[in-house]
Amino acid sequence: MTPLILIPGMMCDARMWGDIPARLGGRQVIHAACHAADNMAELAAIVLRDAPPRFGLAGLSMGGIVAMEMLRQAPERVERLALLDTNPLAETPEVQARRVPQVARALAGDLASVMRDEMKPNYLAPGPGQAAILDICMEMALLLGPQVFARQSRALASRPDQQATLAAFARPALVLMGEADRLCPRARHDLMHALMPQSRLAIVADAGHLPTLEQPVATTAELLRWLAD
Repeated sequence: MTPLILIPGMMCDARMWGDIPARLGGRQVIHAACHAADNMAELAAIVLRDAPPRFGLAGLSMGGIVAMEMLRQAPERVERLALLDTNPLAETPEVQARRVPQVARALAGDLASVMRDEMKPNYLAPGPGQAAILDICMEMALLLGPQVFARQSRALASRPDQQATLAAFARPALVLMGEADRLCPRARHDLMHALMPQSRLAIVADAGHLPTLEQPVATTAELLRWLAD
């Protein structure tokens, strides 16, 4: 079986995938970080440098944006692509402007409140497990720290539009989102699905931006279906 590279979202690590990797039928899973540079081109190049010659590729949120840049740089190496709760478009000036004070606060020692007040409320669908998942998100973010927050924020702010990259990809693809995702809404996923007409569009009920933790059973089922294509 072809190895599978998993790339987590902003201020997340491998814990963002929960127990999904263990449920993928014994497939070799490689967890790739995306926090060693402040631009998408370099972040993707770092993952590609250590990756197998050919691989499946799945990324959520910022991880999906890194995955799209990897596809742009090395399309011949990507056997299949899964994009979860992400966005193929360049960042708008309005969002870029909001990042500036967030980065300043994080670097001044206020990362916890940035995550708590401005980011975490938008992550999840309502549900009984929300508090525990938000605690995991905060643990991941604080472990990575303010410098990673700054680098990732700058990389997201300067990212390129990847619509042409996706339109050129003809291999098996999955576009998946949590139905209640407010950070990356349905229109972005409809666009990616339209750019890759061979893709499957999966909408996970009772999930927001992190369906891997909110609805792991449904998310795993969709990933297994994609891996079997």
